[in-house]
Amino acid sequence: MVMGELMQETELLVIGGGPGGYAAAFRAADLGMDVTLVDIAPRPGGVCLFRGCIPSKTFLYVSELIHDTSRAAAMGLIFGKPRIDIEVLRNWKDGVVDKLADGLVSLSNQRGVQRIRGRAVFEGPERVRLHEAEVSHITFKHCILATGSRPVPLPEVPFRKGGRIMNSTGALDLPDIPQTLLVVGGGYVGLELGSVYAALGSRVTVAELGDRLLPGTDTDLVKPLQHRLDSMFANILLNTRVSELKENDSSVDVRLTAGSDEHQQRYDRVLVAIGRKPNTANLGLETADVDRDLQGYVRIDEQQRTSNAKVFAVGDAAGGLQLAHKATYEGKIAADVIAGEPSAFDARAIPAVVYTDPQIACCGLTEEQARHQNIKVEIRRFPWKFSGRATTMDAPEGLTKMIVEPDTGRILGMGIVGRNTEGMISEAVLAIEMGALAQDMALSIHPHPTLSETQMEVAEIFAGSATHILSKTKK
Repeated sequence: MVMGELMQETELLVIGGGPGGYAAAFRAADLGMDVTLVDIAPRPGGVCLFRGCIPSKTFLYVSELIHDTSRAAAMGLIFGKPRIDIEVLRNWKDGVVDKLADGLVSLSNQRGVQRIRGRAVFEGPERVRLHEAEVSHITFKHCILATGSRPVPLPEVPFRKGGRIMNSTGALDLPDIPQTLLVVGGGYVGLELGSVYAALGSRVTVAELGDRLLPGTDTDLVKPLQHRLDSMFANILLNTRVSELKENDSSVDVRLTAGSDEHQQRYDRVLVAIGRKPNTANLGLETADVDRDLQGYVRIDEQQRTSNAKVFAVGDAAGGLQLAHKATYEGKIAADVIAGEPSAFDARAIPAVVYTDPQIACCGLTEEQARHQNIKVEIRRFPWKFSGRATTMDAPEGLTKMIVEPDTGRILGMGIVGRNTEGMISEAVLAIEMGALAQDMALSIHPHPTLSETQMEVAEIFAGSATHILSKTKK
Protein backbone atom coordinates (compact mmCIF):
# COMPACT_ATOMS: atom_id res chain seq x y z
CA MET A 1 0.00 0.00 0.00
CA VAL A 2 1.28 3.45 -0.92
CA MET A 3 1.99 5.67 2.11
CA GLY A 4 -0.92 7.95 2.89
CA GLU A 5 -3.54 5.87 1.02
CA LEU A 6 -6.59 5.00 3.09
CA MET A 7 -7.47 1.31 3.35
CA GLN A 8 -10.90 0.12 4.51
CA GLU A 9 -12.48 -3.26 5.25
CA THR A 10 -16.14 -4.23 4.85
CA GLU A 11 -18.20 -7.36 5.20
CA LEU A 12 -20.11 -6.68 1.97
CA LEU A 13 -19.05 -4.37 -0.82
CA VAL A 14 -21.73 -3.46 -3.36
CA ILE A 15 -20.44 -1.89 -6.59
CA GLY A 16 -23.18 0.07 -8.35
CA GLY A 17 -26.08 2.08 -6.93
CA GLY A 18 -28.89 1.15 -9.31
CA PRO A 19 -31.98 -0.92 -8.41
CA GLY A 20 -29.95 -4.13 -8.15
CA GLY A 21 -27.20 -2.51 -6.10
CA TYR A 22 -29.18 -0.52 -3.59
CA ALA A 23 -31.76 -3.31 -3.14
CA ALA A 24 -28.90 -5.70 -2.33
CA ALA A 25 -27.30 -3.21 0.05
CA PHE A 26 -30.58 -2.51 1.85
CA ARG A 27 -31.46 -6.19 2.18
CA ALA A 28 -27.98 -7.07 3.45
CA ALA A 29 -28.12 -4.26 6.01
CA ASP A 30 -31.53 -5.49 7.16
CA LEU A 31 -29.93 -8.91 7.68
CA GLY A 32 -27.30 -7.39 9.97
CA MET A 33 -24.34 -7.09 7.62
CA ASP A 34 -21.79 -4.29 7.49
CA VAL A 35 -22.39 -2.85 4.01
CA THR A 36 -20.44 -0.40 1.85
CA LEU A 37 -22.02 0.87 -1.38
CA VAL A 38 -19.70 2.36 -3.99
CA ASP A 39 -21.08 4.23 -6.99
CA ILE A 40 -19.88 6.95 -9.34
CA ALA A 41 -23.04 8.98 -8.68
CA PRO A 42 -23.56 11.03 -5.50
CA ARG A 43 -26.93 9.40 -4.75
CA PRO A 44 -28.32 5.87 -5.27
CA GLY A 45 -30.75 5.19 -8.08
CA GLY A 46 -28.63 4.33 -11.10
CA VAL A 47 -29.72 4.62 -14.72
CA CYS A 48 -33.30 3.66 -13.85
CA LEU A 49 -33.87 6.64 -11.58
CA PHE A 50 -31.69 9.30 -13.20
CA ARG A 51 -31.57 8.42 -16.89
CA GLY A 52 -34.17 5.75 -17.61
CA CYS A 53 -37.34 4.36 -16.02
CA ILE A 54 -38.42 7.34 -13.92
CA PRO A 55 -37.65 10.25 -16.28
CA SER A 56 -39.18 8.43 -19.25
CA LYS A 57 -42.36 7.54 -17.36
CA THR A 58 -42.64 11.13 -16.14
CA PHE A 59 -42.62 12.35 -19.73
CA LEU A 60 -44.85 9.49 -20.89
CA TYR A 61 -47.47 10.52 -18.35
CA VAL A 62 -47.36 14.03 -19.78
CA SER A 63 -47.77 12.68 -23.31
CA GLU A 64 -50.73 10.59 -22.12
CA LEU A 65 -52.35 13.73 -20.73
CA ILE A 66 -51.87 15.49 -24.07
CA HIS A 67 -53.43 12.54 -25.89
CA ASP A 68 -56.38 12.37 -23.48
CA THR A 69 -57.17 16.08 -23.86
CA SER A 70 -57.17 15.75 -27.65
CA ARG A 71 -59.61 12.83 -27.72
CA ALA A 72 -61.88 14.31 -25.04
CA ALA A 73 -63.71 16.35 -27.70
CA ALA A 74 -65.68 13.24 -28.66
CA MET A 75 -66.93 13.15 -25.05
CA GLY A 76 -68.01 16.78 -25.05
CA LEU A 77 -64.91 18.25 -23.39
CA ILE A 78 -63.16 20.81 -25.56
CA PHE A 79 -59.59 21.74 -24.64
CA GLY A 80 -57.38 24.14 -26.53
CA LYS A 81 -54.06 23.11 -28.02
CA PRO A 82 -51.58 22.70 -25.15
CA ARG A 83 -48.86 25.29 -24.71
CA ILE A 84 -45.70 23.44 -23.73
CA ASP A 85 -43.22 25.14 -21.41
CA ILE A 86 -40.19 22.94 -21.91
CA GLU A 87 -38.27 24.48 -19.00
CA VAL A 88 -41.09 23.77 -16.55
CA LEU A 89 -41.38 20.26 -17.98
CA ARG A 90 -37.67 19.62 -17.40
CA ASN A 91 -37.91 21.01 -13.87
CA TRP A 92 -40.92 18.78 -13.13
CA LYS A 93 -38.96 15.72 -14.24
CA ASP A 94 -35.93 16.78 -12.20
CA GLY A 95 -38.13 17.33 -9.15
CA VAL A 96 -39.56 13.83 -9.41
CA VAL A 97 -36.07 12.34 -9.69
CA ASP A 98 -34.71 14.42 -6.78
CA LYS A 99 -37.57 13.43 -4.49
CA LEU A 100 -36.99 9.72 -5.11
CA ALA A 101 -33.19 10.00 -4.95
CA ASP A 102 -33.33 11.87 -1.64
CA GLY A 103 -35.61 9.13 -0.34
CA LEU A 104 -32.99 6.51 -1.19
CA VAL A 105 -30.30 8.55 0.59
CA SER A 106 -32.51 8.69 3.68
CA LEU A 107 -33.13 4.94 3.57
CA SER A 108 -29.39 4.31 3.19
CA ASN A 109 -28.67 6.41 6.25
CA GLN A 110 -31.41 4.80 8.31
CA ARG A 111 -30.05 1.36 7.50
CA GLY A 112 -26.45 2.31 8.25
CA VAL A 113 -25.20 1.65 4.71
CA GLN A 114 -21.92 3.45 4.10
CA ARG A 115 -21.95 5.21 0.73
CA ILE A 116 -18.73 6.11 -1.05
CA ARG A 117 -18.64 8.01 -4.30
CA GLY A 118 -15.99 6.64 -6.62
CA ARG A 119 -15.10 4.09 -9.29
CA ALA A 120 -14.08 0.63 -8.15
CA VAL A 121 -11.56 -1.58 -9.98
CA PHE A 122 -10.61 -5.03 -8.71
CA GLU A 123 -7.01 -5.51 -7.56
CA GLY A 124 -7.55 -9.14 -6.63
CA PRO A 125 -10.20 -11.66 -5.59
CA GLU A 126 -10.92 -9.82 -2.31
CA ARG A 127 -9.90 -6.22 -2.90
CA VAL A 128 -10.72 -3.20 -5.04
CA ARG A 129 -9.02 0.11 -5.66
CA LEU A 130 -11.20 3.21 -5.69
CA HIS A 131 -10.60 6.02 -8.15
CA GLU A 132 -11.85 9.57 -7.56
CA ALA A 133 -12.66 8.74 -3.94
CA GLU A 134 -11.33 9.56 -0.48
CA VAL A 135 -10.87 5.86 0.29
CA SER A 136 -8.15 4.27 -1.85
CA HIS A 137 -8.63 0.54 -1.21
CA ILE A 138 -11.39 -1.69 0.15
CA THR A 139 -11.01 -5.31 1.14
CA PHE A 140 -14.20 -7.36 1.41
CA LYS A 141 -15.51 -10.71 2.57
CA HIS A 142 -18.14 -10.64 -0.18
CA CYS A 143 -18.89 -8.36 -3.11
CA ILE A 144 -21.98 -7.81 -5.26
CA LEU A 145 -21.36 -6.43 -8.74
CA ALA A 146 -24.25 -4.27 -9.98
CA THR A 147 -22.65 -2.00 -12.57
CA GLY A 148 -25.56 -1.98 -15.02
CA SER A 149 -25.38 -1.30 -18.75
CA ARG A 150 -25.14 1.53 -21.27
CA PRO A 151 -26.68 2.31 -24.69
CA VAL A 152 -25.10 0.79 -27.78
CA PRO A 153 -24.14 3.31 -30.50
CA LEU A 154 -24.23 2.66 -34.21
CA PRO A 155 -20.86 1.51 -35.59
CA GLU A 156 -18.37 4.38 -35.90
CA VAL A 157 -20.94 6.90 -34.61
CA PRO A 158 -20.14 7.48 -30.93
CA PHE A 159 -22.52 9.42 -28.75
CA ARG A 160 -21.39 12.97 -27.99
CA LYS A 161 -22.75 14.90 -25.03
CA GLY A 162 -24.98 17.66 -26.34
CA GLY A 163 -24.86 16.22 -29.86
CA ARG A 164 -27.77 15.82 -32.25
CA ILE A 165 -27.26 12.05 -32.40
CA MET A 166 -28.68 11.06 -29.02
CA ASN A 167 -28.96 7.98 -26.87
CA SER A 168 -31.81 7.57 -24.39
CA THR A 169 -29.97 9.66 -21.81
CA GLY A 170 -29.61 12.58 -24.20
CA ALA A 171 -33.23 12.31 -25.29
CA LEU A 172 -34.45 12.40 -21.68
CA ASP A 173 -32.52 15.61 -21.08
CA LEU A 174 -35.14 17.11 -23.44
CA PRO A 175 -32.73 19.60 -25.08
CA ASP A 176 -35.52 20.92 -27.30
CA ILE A 177 -38.56 19.76 -29.25
CA PRO A 178 -37.14 19.07 -32.71
CA GLN A 179 -39.36 19.56 -35.70
CA THR A 180 -38.21 16.19 -37.07
CA LEU A 181 -36.80 13.22 -35.16
CA LEU A 182 -35.52 9.88 -36.45
CA VAL A 183 -35.69 6.99 -33.99
CA VAL A 184 -33.32 4.15 -34.89
CA GLY A 185 -34.75 0.96 -33.42
CA GLY A 186 -38.30 -0.29 -32.98
CA GLY A 187 -37.90 -1.71 -29.48
CA TYR A 188 -39.62 -0.43 -26.35
CA VAL A 189 -37.10 2.36 -25.63
CA GLY A 190 -37.39 3.83 -29.11
CA LEU A 191 -41.19 3.60 -29.16
CA GLU A 192 -41.61 5.07 -25.68
CA LEU A 193 -39.34 8.06 -26.32
CA GLY A 194 -40.67 8.47 -29.85
CA SER A 195 -44.17 8.68 -28.36
CA VAL A 196 -43.03 11.40 -25.96
CA TYR A 197 -41.54 13.56 -28.69
CA ALA A 198 -44.51 12.97 -31.01
CA ALA A 199 -46.90 14.12 -28.28
CA LEU A 200 -44.78 17.23 -27.72
CA GLY A 201 -45.01 18.10 -31.41
CA SER A 202 -42.13 16.43 -33.26
CA ARG A 203 -42.63 14.62 -36.56
CA VAL A 204 -41.22 11.22 -35.62
CA THR A 205 -39.93 8.57 -38.00
CA VAL A 206 -38.96 5.10 -36.75
CA ALA A 207 -36.46 2.98 -38.69
CA GLU A 208 -36.40 -0.68 -37.67
CA LEU A 209 -33.98 -3.21 -39.15
CA GLY A 210 -36.43 -6.09 -38.72
CA ASP A 211 -39.83 -6.72 -40.26
CA ARG A 212 -41.87 -5.69 -37.21
CA LEU A 213 -41.94 -3.46 -34.16
CA LEU A 214 -41.15 -4.88 -30.71
CA PRO A 215 -39.43 -8.08 -31.83
CA GLY A 216 -40.15 -10.90 -29.40
CA THR A 217 -43.59 -9.59 -28.43
CA ASP A 218 -46.61 -11.48 -29.77
CA THR A 219 -47.92 -9.85 -32.94
CA ASP A 220 -51.56 -9.71 -31.79
CA LEU A 221 -50.46 -7.55 -28.85
CA VAL A 222 -48.35 -5.27 -31.04
CA LYS A 223 -51.07 -4.74 -33.64
CA PRO A 224 -53.21 -2.24 -31.63
CA LEU A 225 -50.11 -0.28 -30.67
CA GLN A 226 -48.85 -0.15 -34.24
CA HIS A 227 -52.27 1.08 -35.38
CA ARG A 228 -52.01 3.91 -32.85
CA LEU A 229 -48.39 4.74 -33.77
CA ASP A 230 -49.29 4.86 -37.46
CA SER A 231 -51.39 7.93 -36.63
CA MET A 232 -48.90 9.42 -34.15
CA PHE A 233 -45.67 9.01 -36.12
CA ALA A 234 -44.85 10.55 -39.47
CA ASN A 235 -43.42 7.25 -40.71
CA ILE A 236 -42.59 3.72 -39.59
CA LEU A 237 -39.92 2.18 -41.82
CA LEU A 238 -39.49 -1.58 -41.40
CA ASN A 239 -36.71 -3.69 -42.96
CA THR A 240 -34.69 -0.48 -43.07
CA ARG A 241 -31.05 0.01 -42.19
CA VAL A 242 -29.46 3.30 -41.18
CA SER A 243 -26.27 2.98 -43.20
CA GLU A 244 -24.80 6.41 -42.50
CA LEU A 245 -25.23 9.33 -40.08
CA LYS A 246 -23.54 12.67 -40.58
CA GLU A 247 -24.05 15.32 -37.92
CA ASN A 248 -24.14 19.00 -38.85
CA ASP A 249 -24.52 22.10 -36.69
CA SER A 250 -28.30 22.16 -37.00
CA SER A 251 -29.29 18.74 -38.38
CA VAL A 252 -28.27 15.15 -39.14
CA ASP A 253 -28.00 13.74 -42.65
CA VAL A 254 -29.10 10.12 -42.76
CA ARG A 255 -28.72 7.45 -45.41
CA LEU A 256 -31.50 4.87 -45.20
CA THR A 257 -31.28 1.52 -46.99
CA ALA A 258 -34.23 -0.81 -47.58
CA GLY A 259 -33.29 -3.75 -49.77
CA SER A 260 -31.86 -2.30 -52.98
CA ASP A 261 -33.44 1.12 -52.35
CA GLU A 262 -31.36 3.84 -50.76
CA HIS A 263 -32.19 7.45 -50.04
CA GLN A 264 -30.93 10.46 -48.08
CA GLN A 265 -33.00 12.25 -45.48
CA ARG A 266 -32.31 15.14 -43.10
CA TYR A 267 -33.59 15.24 -39.51
CA ASP A 268 -33.19 17.79 -36.76
CA ARG A 269 -32.19 15.06 -34.30
CA VAL A 270 -31.62 11.30 -34.26
CA LEU A 271 -32.27 8.97 -31.33
CA VAL A 272 -30.34 5.68 -31.46
CA ALA A 273 -32.09 2.97 -29.42
CA ILE A 274 -30.72 -0.34 -30.66
CA GLY A 275 -29.91 -1.99 -27.34
CA ARG A 276 -27.57 -1.87 -24.36
CA LYS A 277 -24.31 -3.55 -23.36
CA PRO A 278 -23.01 -4.39 -19.89
CA ASN A 279 -20.69 -2.11 -17.93
CA THR A 280 -18.18 -4.86 -17.17
CA ALA A 281 -15.09 -3.68 -19.05
CA ASN A 282 -12.19 -1.98 -17.25
CA LEU A 283 -13.27 -3.34 -13.87
CA GLY A 284 -10.31 -5.70 -13.44
CA LEU A 285 -12.63 -8.71 -13.39
CA GLU A 286 -9.88 -10.99 -14.68
CA THR A 287 -7.82 -10.01 -11.63
CA ALA A 288 -10.73 -11.06 -9.43
CA ASP A 289 -11.12 -14.40 -11.25
CA VAL A 290 -14.60 -13.40 -12.45
CA ASP A 291 -15.54 -14.90 -15.83
CA ARG A 292 -17.54 -13.15 -18.55
CA ASP A 293 -19.18 -14.49 -21.71
CA LEU A 294 -18.42 -13.31 -25.24
CA GLN A 295 -20.92 -10.44 -24.94
CA GLY A 296 -19.29 -9.21 -21.74
CA TYR A 297 -21.98 -10.41 -19.31
CA VAL A 298 -20.75 -11.88 -16.03
CA ARG A 299 -21.39 -15.60 -15.76
CA ILE A 300 -23.49 -16.52 -12.70
CA ASP A 301 -25.27 -19.50 -11.19
CA GLU A 302 -28.83 -19.62 -9.87
CA GLN A 303 -27.68 -17.93 -6.64
CA GLN A 304 -26.08 -14.99 -8.53
CA ARG A 305 -22.59 -16.31 -7.64
CA THR A 306 -19.76 -15.78 -10.14
CA SER A 307 -16.71 -17.98 -10.77
CA ASN A 308 -15.25 -16.26 -7.70
CA ALA A 309 -17.27 -17.64 -4.77
CA LYS A 310 -16.89 -14.32 -2.92
CA VAL A 311 -18.24 -12.20 -5.79
CA PHE A 312 -21.87 -12.08 -6.95
CA ALA A 313 -23.39 -10.25 -9.94
CA VAL A 314 -26.92 -8.92 -10.48
CA GLY A 315 -28.93 -6.90 -12.98
CA ASP A 316 -27.82 -5.89 -16.45
CA ALA A 317 -24.18 -6.81 -15.75
CA ALA A 318 -25.28 -10.43 -15.37
CA GLY A 319 -27.41 -10.55 -18.54
CA GLY A 320 -30.94 -11.73 -19.14
CA LEU A 321 -33.89 -9.35 -19.26
CA GLN A 322 -32.66 -5.80 -18.68
CA LEU A 323 -35.39 -4.74 -16.26
CA ALA A 324 -35.09 -2.82 -13.01
CA HIS A 325 -37.44 -5.12 -11.09
CA LYS A 326 -35.45 -8.18 -12.16
CA ALA A 327 -32.26 -6.51 -10.91
CA THR A 328 -33.94 -5.75 -7.58
CA TYR A 329 -35.07 -9.36 -7.25
CA GLU A 330 -31.57 -10.63 -8.02
CA GLY A 331 -29.96 -8.18 -5.60
CA LYS A 332 -32.07 -9.49 -2.75
CA ILE A 333 -31.23 -13.09 -3.69
CA ALA A 334 -27.50 -12.33 -3.59
CA ALA A 335 -27.81 -10.66 -0.19
CA ASP A 336 -29.82 -13.58 1.18
CA VAL A 337 -27.30 -16.15 -0.07
CA ILE A 338 -24.39 -14.23 1.44
CA ALA A 339 -26.26 -14.10 4.75
CA GLY A 340 -26.74 -17.88 4.66
CA GLU A 341 -30.43 -17.78 3.78
CA PRO A 342 -31.83 -20.46 1.39
CA SER A 343 -32.41 -18.48 -1.80
CA ALA A 344 -32.05 -18.88 -5.57
CA PHE A 345 -33.47 -17.33 -8.74
CA ASP A 346 -36.52 -19.40 -9.57
CA ALA A 347 -38.96 -16.85 -11.00
CA ARG A 348 -41.36 -18.34 -13.55
CA ALA A 349 -42.99 -15.07 -14.61
CA ILE A 350 -41.00 -11.84 -14.98
CA PRO A 351 -43.37 -9.06 -16.04
CA ALA A 352 -42.40 -6.67 -18.81
CA VAL A 353 -44.29 -3.47 -19.66
CA VAL A 354 -44.08 -1.20 -22.70
CA TYR A 355 -45.30 2.21 -21.48
CA THR A 356 -46.67 3.45 -24.77
CA ASP A 357 -50.31 4.34 -25.39
CA PRO A 358 -51.74 1.72 -25.47
CA GLN A 359 -49.44 -0.11 -23.07
CA ILE A 360 -48.35 -3.71 -23.52
CA ALA A 361 -47.73 -5.94 -20.50
CA CYS A 362 -46.63 -9.58 -20.59
CA CYS A 363 -45.43 -12.29 -18.23
CA GLY A 364 -44.65 -15.98 -18.41
CA LEU A 365 -44.69 -17.94 -21.66
CA THR A 366 -45.51 -16.07 -24.87
CA GLU A 367 -47.20 -17.51 -27.93
CA GLU A 368 -44.01 -17.04 -29.95
CA GLN A 369 -41.94 -18.88 -27.35
CA ALA A 370 -44.43 -21.74 -27.24
CA ARG A 371 -44.30 -22.05 -31.03
CA HIS A 372 -40.49 -21.94 -31.23
CA GLN A 373 -40.08 -24.42 -28.37
CA ASN A 374 -42.83 -26.74 -29.65
CA ILE A 375 -44.79 -26.42 -26.42
CA LYS A 376 -48.42 -27.41 -26.78
CA VAL A 377 -50.68 -24.66 -25.44
CA GLU A 378 -54.23 -23.37 -25.65
CA ILE A 379 -54.78 -19.65 -26.15
CA ARG A 380 -57.85 -17.52 -25.58
CA ARG A 381 -58.37 -13.80 -26.14
CA PHE A 382 -60.86 -11.32 -24.73
CA PRO A 383 -61.17 -8.18 -26.90
CA TRP A 384 -61.77 -5.03 -24.89
CA LYS A 385 -64.57 -3.94 -27.21
CA PHE A 386 -66.69 -6.24 -25.03
CA SER A 387 -65.48 -4.60 -21.81
CA GLY A 388 -67.82 -2.10 -20.18
CA ARG A 389 -64.97 -0.23 -18.49
CA ALA A 390 -62.89 0.01 -21.67
CA THR A 391 -65.92 1.38 -23.48
CA THR A 392 -66.41 4.12 -20.86
CA MET A 393 -62.76 5.09 -21.37
CA ASP A 394 -62.98 5.01 -25.18
CA ALA A 395 -60.29 2.32 -25.18
CA PRO A 396 -61.84 -0.55 -27.17
CA GLU A 397 -58.61 -1.44 -28.97
CA GLY A 398 -57.31 -3.45 -25.98
CA LEU A 399 -56.90 -7.20 -25.72
CA THR A 400 -56.35 -9.64 -22.84
CA LYS A 401 -54.74 -12.93 -23.79
CA MET A 402 -54.17 -16.07 -21.71
CA ILE A 403 -51.91 -19.02 -22.50
CA VAL A 404 -52.75 -22.28 -20.74
CA GLU A 405 -51.37 -25.82 -20.50
CA PRO A 406 -54.03 -27.96 -22.25
CA ASP A 407 -54.01 -31.03 -20.03
CA THR A 408 -54.00 -29.30 -16.65
CA GLY A 409 -55.49 -25.86 -17.33
CA ARG A 410 -52.49 -24.28 -15.60
CA ILE A 411 -51.83 -20.67 -16.58
CA LEU A 412 -48.48 -20.41 -18.38
CA GLY A 413 -48.54 -16.85 -19.69
CA MET A 414 -50.55 -13.66 -20.04
CA GLY A 415 -50.36 -10.73 -22.44
CA ILE A 416 -52.41 -7.54 -22.24
CA VAL A 417 -52.50 -4.51 -24.53
CA GLY A 418 -54.52 -1.43 -23.62
CA ARG A 419 -54.78 1.40 -21.12
CA ASN A 420 -53.20 0.95 -17.67
CA THR A 421 -51.98 -2.61 -18.27
CA GLU A 422 -48.97 -1.86 -16.04
CA GLY A 423 -51.20 -2.32 -13.02
CA MET A 424 -52.99 -5.40 -14.31
CA ILE A 425 -50.17 -7.80 -15.12
CA SER A 426 -49.28 -8.48 -11.47
CA GLU A 427 -52.37 -10.66 -11.02
CA ALA A 428 -51.12 -12.90 -13.80
CA VAL A 429 -47.62 -13.00 -12.28
CA LEU A 430 -49.05 -14.20 -8.98
CA ALA A 431 -51.25 -16.76 -10.73
CA ILE A 432 -48.33 -18.24 -12.68
CA GLU A 433 -45.99 -18.30 -9.68
CA MET A 434 -48.64 -20.09 -7.59
CA GLY A 435 -49.44 -22.62 -10.34
CA ALA A 436 -53.01 -21.36 -10.59
CA LEU A 437 -55.44 -22.77 -13.12
CA ALA A 438 -57.54 -20.76 -15.53
CA GLN A 439 -60.50 -22.06 -13.51
CA ASP A 440 -59.04 -20.43 -10.37
CA MET A 441 -58.99 -17.04 -12.01
CA ALA A 442 -62.42 -17.59 -13.54
CA LEU A 443 -63.88 -18.35 -10.11
CA SER A 444 -62.24 -15.32 -8.47
CA ILE A 445 -64.77 -12.50 -8.31
CA HIS A 446 -63.48 -9.34 -10.01
CA PRO A 447 -65.05 -5.89 -9.54
CA HIS A 448 -67.27 -4.58 -12.32
CA PRO A 449 -66.75 -2.53 -14.36
CA THR A 450 -62.93 -2.67 -14.39
CA LEU A 451 -60.19 -3.44 -16.86
CA SER A 452 -58.90 -6.15 -14.51
CA GLU A 453 -62.22 -7.90 -15.07
CA THR A 454 -60.99 -8.83 -18.57
CA GLN A 455 -58.59 -11.32 -16.97
CA MET A 456 -61.52 -13.12 -15.33
CA GLU A 457 -63.42 -12.97 -18.63
CA VAL A 458 -60.60 -14.57 -20.64
CA ALA A 459 -60.25 -17.27 -17.98
CA GLU A 460 -63.99 -17.90 -18.18
CA ILE A 461 -63.66 -18.58 -21.90
CA PHE A 462 -61.59 -21.66 -21.01
CA ALA A 463 -64.25 -22.70 -18.50
CA GLY A 464 -67.08 -22.13 -20.97
CA SER A 465 -68.72 -19.64 -18.61
CA ALA A 466 -67.88 -16.27 -20.18
CA THR A 467 -70.61 -13.65 -19.89
CA HIS A 468 -69.72 -10.92 -22.35
CA ILE A 469 -68.38 -13.07 -25.19
CA LEU A 470 -69.41 -16.41 -26.65
CA SER A 471 -67.10 -19.14 -25.29
CA LYS A 472 -65.47 -21.40 -27.82
CA THR A 473 -65.14 -24.00 -25.08
CA LYS A 474 -68.39 -25.01 -23.38
CA LYS A 475 -69.15 -27.53 -20.69
